[in-house]
Amino acid sequence: MSAAAHHSPNPPILNSFASKDELAIHLAEFVVKAQKESIDKKGRFTIAISGGSLPNMLKGLIPNPAVKWDKWQVFYVDERAVPLDHPDSNHHACTTALFSKVPIPKENIHPLDPTLLDDLEELSDSYEKELIKEFAQRDSARFPVFDLILLGMGPDGHTASLFPGHELLAEDDRWVAYLQDSPKPPPKRITFTFPVINHAARVAFVAAGAEKIDVLPDVLDKPELGLPAARVRPTFPGQLYWFVDDAASAKVNLARTPFRL
Repeated sequence: MSAAAHHSPNPPILNSFASKDELAIHLAEFVVKAQKESIDKKGRFTIAISGGSLPNMLKGLIPNPAVKWDKWQVFYVDERAVPLDHPDSNHHACTTALFSKVPIPKENIHPLDPTLLDDLEELSDSYEKELIKEFAQRDSARFPVFDLILLGMGPDGHTASLFPGHELLAEDDRWVAYLQDSPKPPPKRITFTFPVINHAARVAFVAAGAEKIDVLPDVLDKPELGLPAARVRPTFPGQLYWFVDDAASAKVNLARTPFRL
């Protein structure tokens, strides 16, 4: 097999559900299965989570006794350069919706360093070092290989803090980059880059609601448009999943996959 063939991505798997509640139930099952496979294989589960509406979609994990919270290592795909208890903080959103309600050890959650908010370069370097600490001693890969990365998508097709037309779309070296000109407030952020996202074993987008109905076909059916969310293509053997509701996917041509674990 040629190197190019080896790295060609698997086609995305599109799961569409009748309601957000049904989506949340099956998303929790999916996360638990990914967790079990990772723990069985190597004794830990590395996951990166975005903010926005995503934390609330993870509510199905709260009552689930199969979740081994002590084995989780949680990172944030992107984060706003604000204090950890600020309403704009992804860490704050995830803590409020999920982590405050489950027995996850505090040291297993990796927020940004709030003492570095005034220096974005230092802030992103510091977060990259957190990743190096978790991954470099175990893996020899050029980029960290997360067991699961969970992403959201904005109505403009952005994901993480990677926005249409932004210079960070071309970043192929750094693990964590910063921006001070986010078109969506707050302007100062740090974010995983595409190489980190695309090296994950599994990447799952969660996109629900009628406000996504026009952008979803642009991402799934017209990747040539180059929207940030369409640039998420995990390298083989990684797999991309979409968890959407029927309100968001009504105009999509890509074949839906009957959900199965």
